[in-house]
Amino acid sequence: MPTKITPKIGFICGSLRKQSINKKLENALAKRFTRAGAKCIYIDLGEYDLPLFHGDLDTPENLKALTAKLRYCDGIVIVSPEYNGGLPPVLKNAIDWTTTDDMTHFHDRYWGIASCTPGPMSGIMGMRQINYILNRVGTHVSPFQVGVGNADKAFDADGELIGAPGASIADNLVADMLARI
Repeated sequence: MPTKITPKIGFICGSLRKQSINKKLENALAKRFTRAGAKCIYIDLGEYDLPLFHGDLDTPENLKALTAKLRYCDGIVIVSPEYNGGLPPVLKNAIDWTTTDDMTHFHDRYWGIASCTPGPMSGIMGMRQINYILNRVGTHVSPFQVGVGNADKAFDADGELIGAPGASIADNLVADMLARI
């Protein structure tokens, strides 16, 4: 009888704030993946202390640890706020640095994108930029991007994502990622 392999899903939050609504969304998505049989791994970009990227710098010591953690995952979900219509600099910086080490975490993994905002627009512009960048570095990105607007009404008291249409798109993301992994 074949052994069932538990898929490992990495979560990267584009916000470093402890009480970020995107961390709340990250946790809600992780609960859905866990219920579906996945193991969730949180990848906190704040732990890697990456300097602002430019080509004259030496490779940061923590970069290999970050890319190793990304390679350990079978799939990766970026959950990110939108800053002034775009992705946060800490996220872009991490993507840029990790492209200098080893690209297998981009090419050999299936990626998902999600965003949460206090207003109704759900981070669509930031998700669009993240999708574009991930495609440029050769990733396979799920077409089910979880945009959650009106964050104050999107979660129940237990932190479960309940707002429509975000909750149903989240279910589609989980199913799609696990089917492709």
